This record gives sequence, structure tokens and C-alpha cells, in this order.
Amino acid sequence: MNQIQPYISQHKDRFLNELIELLKIPSISADSAYKNDVLKTADAIKISLEKAGCITVEICKTDGYPIVYGEKIIDKSLPTVLVYGHYDVQPPDPIDLWDSPPFKPVIKSTEKHPEGAIFARGACDDKGQMYMHVKAMEFMTATNQLPCNVKFMIEGEEEVGSANLATFVKNNQEKLKNDVILISDTGMIANDVPSITTGLRGLSYVEVEVTGPNRDLHSGLYGGAVANPINVLTKMIASLHDDNNHITIPGFYNNVEELSKEERAEMAKAPFSLENYKKALDIDAVYGEAGYTTNERNSIRPTLDVNGIWGGYTGEGAKTVIASKAYAKISMRLVPHQNWHEITQLFKTHFENIAPQGVKVKVTPHHGGQGYVTPIDSIGYKAASKAYQDTFGKTPIPQRSGGSIPIVSLFEQELKSKTILMGFGLDSDAIHSPNEHFGIWNYLKGIETIPLFYKYFTELST
Repeated sequence: MNQIQPYISQHKDRFLNELIELLKIPSISADSAYKNDVLKTADAIKISLEKAGCITVEICKTDGYPIVYGEKIIDKSLPTVLVYGHYDVQPPDPIDLWDSPPFKPVIKSTEKHPEGAIFARGACDDKGQMYMHVKAMEFMTATNQLPCNVKFMIEGEEEVGSANLATFVKNNQEKLKNDVILISDTGMIANDVPSITTGLRGLSYVEVEVTGPNRDLHSGLYGGAVANPINVLTKMIASLHDDNNHITIPGFYNNVEELSKEERAEMAKAPFSLENYKKALDIDAVYGEAGYTTNERNSIRPTLDVNGIWGGYTGEGAKTVIASKAYAKISMRLVPHQNWHEITQLFKTHFENIAPQGVKVKVTPHHGGQGYVTPIDSIGYKAASKAYQDTFGKTPIPQRSGGSIPIVSLFEQELKSKTILMGFGLDSDAIHSPNEHFGIWNYLKGIETIPLFYKYFTELST
């Protein structure tokens, strides 16, 4: 496909402008105030897929936000690639930490992206990476180089747990039938060190509520006489890890896979500088479970983290109260073989059991999903590896990710097909954080590489 680079050069400005327009829409699925913007984004994706060459495109209603489905079937005897992505984005908070407004995209040069990066919420996760596939599709159809069938399923609820996707997949198995699923919602080691994600952690996400007295109390009149829910909650949370940062929930590690020394040695071959890692985060030391390296802690080991904690008075000045309630949001990243339903129940039972007298505890499960490992000897992986070799000039490194895409295990269960994770973002792109960005080089390199995956997958499958 030697026409791809000239095509990208010819249409580069348009590719960037189209993505920028998409990033201007605040499609925040977690906040109902942005409902119309989320729906507007779905409409924009539908139009883009039509222009890219899909013959059939429809907006499929769910009990939540719609799923945009598109397809181009050129020959039913040829392989079919199903592309998954999402058009919703994380809330941009805290707004005051952004250097530029999150929904007014700007292009700036950085140390990692000297050719420029687009700064906006969703730039990398996942609008920018999802849109690479739309533009790759455009190239293949415009130049009559689409070698196989293609289907798109772009949803609007990934950032809130994909609550309605499972039902849609179960009810549309024939529509979604495929030979391989292709996703770009992960990253790679560096621009000069391509990698393919071969493992994802699972997720269990809960919210806890600790209630003490039936109303806020004066801390002078009642302090020391009644349980303070905030004090109690912080003690309970602190007890969830021991001195070695090992999670203390009984049964939590029962099904955790212990990698062999050989597998850990292979992981250690990936280039990594601990000093650069600390410098990038402005920290003087790393932290985590004893006995494991930083790269192991954030990929092959399970974790438990408080994502938010609140209660009482947090406004300006002082208000001396003992709050009636205290809250926290807690996520547990899980490794393959840990069942997220079981882990959620283990957490709930343990957290209720460690509550002292004088308070009531409520645990509300939110969402979760299974971990996933994809084999590196499959046709899909081999096709992806060959594609990277062509465009990067070197063989990509298989790498397990610390992140979670809960629907990947669902796809394998329901659609009986493997997923290939071709991510082009970098760890430094600040997804879910202020100043999220996506390198222009990475965006265009993705558009260049994806058509080659189609080419090699078709060749290896037929």
C-alpha cells in the first residue's frame, strides 16, 4: 500500500481539522447535563463513517447512549474486521489545572511531541485513536484498496462502564459476526519503540458510604463522644493495605496468576528508565507492592486505589462539624483469572465486617469487567506485527497494560473472536487527566499503519 503516505500528506490538514471539530464537542457521558452533546457526537460519527465509505451506517438506540454501527461488505467469503471504539470522554475536572480549555483544542509542541500534539479532552482517549480507523477506512475505499469486509461499532458509554453494550452485543451477534476485533484504545512504549498490548487488567469499581449520627454535629459539643464517619472511613481505607502494600481483603489473591521468572525476564527487556519515570511525575520515589518492579506493579499485579473521598465541610474558611456521612470511590484493577463479580463481593463483605460500632456502612457496586490476555501466535497478532514492522521499521514488543477495557473479554465470550489492541498513544499523553493530548505524528502514524493490518490479516487468513 505504497499510496498511503502520499494520501496522508495530501489530506493531513483536513484529517487534523476534522478531529479538532470532533474534539470540540463535550461528549461527557458521566454528566447528564451533556446529553445533547453526546448525541451530537454520535451523529457526527455517523456522518464520518458514511463519508469514509461505509455502505450501511445506523445509529442504534440503547437504554443509554446510542451505538454507531457501520459496515462495508465487499465479499462474504473474505475475512471481516470489526473495529470497536468509543466517542464519549471523561469529565475534564479539575478545569483549573488545564493550560487551555479542554474543549477548545490547541496544537502545541512538547518534548515527546516536537512536531506538535493536540491538547483536548478525548484527544487520545478515544476520539483521536478511534478516528484513525475512520480515516484509514477512507484511504482504503478512496483508493480501492479495502482487502476485506469491515464493520464499525462505536459506542458512547465506555467511560461509564459500557452498561448497555453487553445487551447490544448479545442481541446482535449475527450483525457483529467477525474474524477479528481491532481496537485502538491503548498505547505503546515510545514513538521509536512500538509495542502491541497483549494483556489488560480487569476492574471492580465501588462507592462506599459511612454514616454516623443522623445529622451534622457541632464538633465541640459532640467531638470525642460519637463516631466521626470521616475519621472512621479513613481508618478503614488505610487498613486495606498492609506495610508491604499488599491488599488485606481475605481471598483477594486466590486466583491471581503468578508469572514465571522467564516471563518476568521477558517483560524486563522493555526499555524503561526509573529516573525518567520519577522525573516525569515529579516524585522522588516509587511506591507499591513489595517484591515487584514498577512495570510489574502497574500491569501484572492487582491494585486497590481510592479515586475520590469526601464528606463534611470543604468550603472556604472554617465550619466545625462532625459530618453525618463520608464517602469514597474505590477502584480495584484485577489481573486475568480474577472474577470481578467475586472481587466486588469480597470487598463488600470485608468492608462491612471491619466497620466499628457507631457507624453504618453501605457499599454500592458501579461497574467492572474481566482482564484479558491475547495470544501472540494468532493470525491477528502476526498481521499487526507485520504492519508495525513496515511503518516503524522494527518489530513491536508485546506488552501487558495496566489499564482496563472491560468489554474485550465480553467480545470473546459472546462473539468468539480475538481482539488485537493497536494503540498509538503514549503514557505521557495524560488521558483522564488535565492537559490530555495526542501527538500529530502518532495520529498520522496510526492512519498509515492500520490499512496494513487489513492487508496482512487478509493475506494470512486466505
